[in-house]
Amino acid sequence: MRSPDDSQLRMVPSLVRELDPGTFAFVMATGIVSTALLAEGATVVSAILLVIGIAGYLVLLLASGYRLVRWPRRMLDDFAGPRGFSFLAFVAGTNVLVSRLTIAGYVTVAMVLLAIGILGWLVLGYGVPLALITGRRHQRGLDQVNGMWFLWVVAIQSVAVASGTLAGEVDLVVLPVLASVCWAIGLVLYPVIATLVLARLMLRPITPAQLMPAYWIFMGACAITVLAGATVVNMPAHTVLPESMVLGMSFVQWSFCTWLLPVLLGLGVWRHVINRYPWRYETGLWGMVFPIGMYGVASHRLGRASGAEWLSDFGNGEGWVAVGVWLAVMLTVLLKARRLLRHSR
Repeated sequence: MRSPDDSQLRMVPSLVRELDPGTFAFVMATGIVSTALLAEGATVVSAILLVIGIAGYLVLLLASGYRLVRWPRRMLDDFAGPRGFSFLAFVAGTNVLVSRLTIAGYVTVAMVLLAIGILGWLVLGYGVPLALITGRRHQRGLDQVNGMWFLWVVAIQSVAVASGTLAGEVDLVVLPVLASVCWAIGLVLYPVIATLVLARLMLRPITPAQLMPAYWIFMGACAITVLAGATVVNMPAHTVLPESMVLGMSFVQWSFCTWLLPVLLGLGVWRHVINRYPWRYETGLWGMVFPIGMYGVASHRLGRASGAEWLSDFGNGEGWVAVGVWLAVMLTVLLKARRLLRHSR
């Protein structure tokens, strides 16, 4: 007779085989909430979340590597399908850790991770859209567009933030240039993706199940663009971009990001209250935590860069909201894990 422990162990390969490539959003969310708490002065809790984020990153890295070796066809199908942009959560998660580790003083480790993040961005940032354009196995049309497509913007802006943060610690000319270029590319790319996503939401019917929390990355991509702009302005090295232009565009982005917040809350009410769609764990929930934490950090940094104290103070207070949402999502993870364990017995 098979023991419960054996059944639970046999469940692990199945979970790895079906691993959502967007699960690295957990690292993105945890890392940015850790950064937000550091600005609040909650250094102990911030450090704990940093350790959790690093542990999650390593576990997901090993699981993804095993999945690639064991089930390459399944991973290729994800890469060349509508979930392809979810792979860019790996790039963003890596670079969020780079920024946080740089602030903590672990510059060497941050440099290694930045190299991984840049390589991942080059491979995935070009590979995923090219696979979608040239592939024939995926569904054509707006129905394949979803909130995870904004990870294309988040990934390149995460390179800008990580490079700009490290530029304050490492005297390499390439870092401020890379930060400036990536911010500019992301600034242009954002309205392109926003147009596609809005067209999907407004021109095609959508069900509560399809309106996943990942659409919050609409706001997250905007917020990280603000943070990247503030980081470029604060770099000690000279940038080719005029400071006034970067600050002006960053404030425009922050304003739009703020405007998006009630829209996304309204969509959540439509999904869970009006249509009574159950609140349960899905990978996209981490894509909801990330924008909330990023919005606070971006507001704080933009306030400091522009000298607007009210904006900096506003960003500080918002960090604790992100902690509350992070805890709520983690609770749903634990509840789902408990159900899976019971089912396996």
